[in-house]
Amino acid sequence: MEQLILASASPRRTELLTSIGVSFDVQPADIDETPGPDETAYDYVERLAREKAEAVALSNPHQLVMGSDTSVVLEGEILGKPATQAEARSMLTRLSGNTHQVMTAVALVGKGQCQSVVSVTNVTFRQLEAGEIDAYIATGEPMDKAGGYGIQGLGGIFVTDLQGSYSAVVGLPLQETAALLAQAGHPVWRNWSRR
Repeated sequence: MEQLILASASPRRTELLTSIGVSFDVQPADIDETPGPDETAYDYVERLAREKAEAVALSNPHQLVMGSDTSVVLEGEILGKPATQAEARSMLTRLSGNTHQVMTAVALVGKGQCQSVVSVTNVTFRQLEAGEIDAYIATGEPMDKAGGYGIQGLGGIFVTDLQGSYSAVVGLPLQETAALLAQAGHPVWRNWSRR
């Protein structure tokens, strides 16, 4: 198998990809992540995943390159990573008691082709108290995460319902990722160690 390159600096994506037995190098992509005018959230995450993979593939033409992007979407609006505690508080207050979508795209570039898929998961938050929002923000956990929370961390206690892929909410839809690799001729199970 060609060496796989993950075009992402996300430690969560690294952990998830490792968890299914894939060996890879990490080479983060540097692209403009500004949404286009009238671009839907679905199209936005797919484009970013594809552009990340394609950007890294330019300097690694004989490798498989995987790009990914995650957006938290509430009523059609993309909630990015909060830049300030006030932004985190605003996001969490808006998510409180509501259902939002987490859209995670994965793109795989190899041999001059790009295949991509988008996973959409519905996540419902219970009603949050102002004090717990403040306590959560004080931990620092919301500050590097789309939508201002991490389901795999302390923020997991806010979730009352999830319809879709848990791993996609964390940052990489494992079933879809494995399917893309299999379509490229590299099923992940071939790398699993045997006892």
